[in-house]
Amino acid sequence: MRTVLRHSAAMELLQAGVDCFVIALWLGHESVETTQTYLHAHLALKEAALARLKPYERGKRTRFQPNDRLLAFLEAL
Repeated sequence: MRTVLRHSAAMELLQAGVDCFVIALWLGHESVETTQTYLHAHLALKEAALARLKPYERGKRTRFQPNDRLLAFLEAL
């Protein structure tokens, strides 16, 4: 999980315009090529995931109704 958070933060830094060399140093990579390969692959994964989504269809809003099991759990806290 920690690695995912570090690299997600690195993606945000890259999109914000931070130099890839700085990100490589922050992540502790020996070479900037390692960082670039990972970041480009990460972008491709995001694009592929987004392509699989259906467009949002605005529908009638419904109020969340918790089931009995959830209510029992919350009452036990």
